[in-house]
Parts: sequence; structure tokens; C-alpha cells
Amino acid sequence: MKNTKLNENQAEKLLEVLKARFEKNLNRHKGVKWADVQKKLLSKQAVSWTLNEMERTGGEPDVISIDKKKTGYIFCDCSAQTPAGRVNVCYDKQALDSRKKFKPKNNAADMASDMGIELMTEEEYMALQKLGEFDTKTSSWIKTPDEVRKLGGALFMDKRFGRVFVYHNGAESYYSVRGFRGIVRL
Repeated sequence: MKNTKLNENQAEKLLEVLKARFEKNLNRHKGVKWADVQKKLLSKQAVSWTLNEMERTGGEPDVISIDKKKTGYIFCDCSAQTPAGRVNVCYDKQALDSRKKFKPKNNAADMASDMGIELMTEEEYMALQKLGEFDTKTSSWIKTPDEVRKLGGALFMDKRFGRVFVYHNGAESYYSVRGFRGIVRL
């Protein structure tokens, strides 16, 4: 079983990084106080581990909203480009297994699950794009509807020419500039 608990030093460093990013990007979480986020983080060690994994892989997680019940916070990868530690991946295990040659080392769905995050939905990705400029040189796999996935496809998104686009590709495809973003609820 993998260790999903940060030691005290790791936890302190993560809190410092998250607080600095939170304070630098107040437009992403209007009306949210860091003290409230920190209090919730300190009570949820598993989420701290997940946020550390997001940070370790280049995601630069930050609070982007409060959940509908107003009892929790939603963190998202806010790196300008798709997280560098999560590129060159196909969509899911089925796609990975279908490749006969030149297999990528991993797939987005399993990596996200192992990290404790969810792939972003189309709606979540569109909401993120309202908070800044993301994926202007890269693209990110998004949660693909079952009816598309059953036909062998998967969806990804990016921002080009001042617009956000949704595209399709074979789920087994992978590129050095395509990865995935994720969210985690605290």
C-alpha cells in the first residue's frame, strides 16, 4: 500500500506554497479566506497528499471555487500549460492496452485516480478558462462521455486564438504537449 500521508516538513512546505499561490491569485477565489482553507486542509491529510502530488507533477493547484453546499473548496491545476509531469499519456487503460507499438508509459485516467484527483469535465475546464489563460501551447484530456468513449474516442481541450476549443481524438493517441488537468474537492 502506498504512503498517502505527508511528513510534517512536507506538509509545512506545501502549505507555504499553496498560501503564496492563493494570495497571488485572489481573482480565482473571491470571498474565500486562506485561514478557512488552511483549517480544512489541516483536517484532511489525504487531500494534502493529493495536492502535493498535483504540485509535484507541475499542476500548481489553487482554490477555484467553493462547493455548492458552501462547506468545502475545490482545487484545480492552475499551471499555465498542462502539467509537465503528466504529458505523453493516452486517455485510459483500455486505450493503453490497445496500442500494439510505441506505447506511452501511462494513461490519464489511471494517473488521476492514483493521485486522488478527477479529470476535469468540459464545464469545469470552461470555468477554469474564465479565470486566466490556460493551455495556450498545450492541451488537456477531459472526462469523456461514455457514448464517445465506447466508440474509441476521447475529448481534449485547449485555448487558441482567444477561444476555448473541444476536440476529439482516438483515446490511444498521445503527444508531448497533451496531458491532463484535475480537480480535488476539500
